[in-house]
Amino acid sequence: MTLRLADPSERDDLGAFTARVVRLDQTAQVTLRASAHRVTAWAATPFDVLATRSVAGVMEPDEVTVDATALLTALAVDRSEEIDLGPGFGLWAGELPPDGGWAPVDDVPAAELEQLTERGLALAREHGSAHGPPSSLLDQTVLTVTGSGARGGVKVPMRALFALSGMGFLGGADTGAGPAGETPVVRVSATGSWMRLDARYGAVVRRRVLSLPLFT
Repeated sequence: MTLRLADPSERDDLGAFTARVVRLDQTAQVTLRASAHRVTAWAATPFDVLATRSVAGVMEPDEVTVDATALLTALAVDRSEEIDLGPGFGLWAGELPPDGGWAPVDDVPAAELEQLTERGLALAREHGSAHGPPSSLLDQTVLTVTGSGARGGVKVPMRALFALSGMGFLGGADTGAGPAGETPVVRVSATGSWMRLDARYGAVVRRRVLSLPLFT
């Protein structure tokens, strides 16, 4: 199983993403999906939110799940053009969102999300425990984004902002959504059951609608 990235900057981008994943969870896994000369990395975070980053490259096979620490080592140490991904773990055990069907809802100033995150971190320090922030804080809706792309608006929970910040995506967030020189923004998009926050260095994704049990 091999990965070939378009140039050293793409390799550094994927390396930075993987390093942030490992920083949050040293036992994490990363799923890589290849399509149309792009390789998209997916990883779970401790906040029950997915993180993702796409880089230019090709891969064989077109989907594989690997140990994040091993991937980081391969990207940082072995600088050959072809990156050996090792044996891998097969396919991703969890659920990934669809590739298409995303509708843009609105752009939110990055500074506004940074302020909300700082308030949440202060509350987490005040009310958290050795097990981390309380679930009531993580599940709290801190922002509802309305627009033409999602009926009823997209409710953004604190856990999504913690994931965005924990992955280092908020710093200098700029999706290029507006003209140069304007306030950096985070783009909010959605499908019928998923929400996505795109910042400059990556995106976080979470289900808007939880799966219903088959039996009650």
